[in-house]
Amino acid sequence: MASKVAKMLACRGGGHVRRSERLIRITKYLLDRPNCAVSLSELADGMEAAKSSVSEDVAMVRDVLAGEETGVVQTIAGAGGGVKFQVRVPAAVREAFEQDIIQRLGDVSRILPGGFLYMSDVLGDPDVLDFSGRLLAERFAESGVNVVVTVETKGIPIAVATARYLHVPVVVVRREHRVTDGAAVSVHYVSGSAKRIQTMSVSKRAMPQHAKALIVDDFMRAGATVQTVKRLLAEFDAEVLGTAVFMSTLEPALKLVDDYISLFSVGPLQEDQEVLIVPGNAKPD
Repeated sequence: MASKVAKMLACRGGGHVRRSERLIRITKYLLDRPNCAVSLSELADGMEAAKSSVSEDVAMVRDVLAGEETGVVQTIAGAGGGVKFQVRVPAAVREAFEQDIIQRLGDVSRILPGGFLYMSDVLGDPDVLDFSGRLLAERFAESGVNVVVTVETKGIPIAVATARYLHVPVVVVRREHRVTDGAAVSVHYVSGSAKRIQTMSVSKRAMPQHAKALIVDDFMRAGATVQTVKRLLAEFDAEVLGTAVFMSTLEPALKLVDDYISLFSVGPLQEDQEVLIVPGNAKPD
């Protein structure tokens, strides 16, 4: 029986596959399945080519991606041998993305009453979500993360984008338990903004065994939400390998979570005053 990979790569109509076509098919297959291992034997079967020829093709793809700094094709040792693609982002492309987001979110008209920043349109842009996922996945590609955890609802899109490039499932922490989730584990906490007791829960079936989690969210102020998610994951004996958010606040500087990565940081928000946004966690000079 042909393998799943072979079926997906099989040339329509059969026949010999030219090398140029093999290179395109192999490149597309790897880029469509980041961080997903595939054996050279399966690739060779799908191309109806010799394993040695496919190995040379993969080496060519690896050199091109490395030269453009858009990804790394890693070799997997073992009896069958294999490869997997891990996303990378060139520094110039990252900087262009950062400047675009800073310009888009830096408009003073985005400041809402109560000191909030309107970001829904930007975080609804599929290109922004996809690129943010690439950036976060790049940072955690070698960490061993096997699940991305987020809190409903605004954190879900960026969590899904990150999980796609890490090739791991997404677990959503609910603020209200749903009967469709089955048995769940819950914790209570005091909301930092509303100053009232609230609940977070996770379905027992959702969490993988021996979970190594990456917490992903859209925004972090003091870190109370992330701290509560960590408490919840501890109930599953899960190991939290990191926290990543699209944006965090510069104040308070001392947060309840210190091991986090933020793509952007925003200063105090006051109506009719300039919006200060900088890349990363660090304060501006």
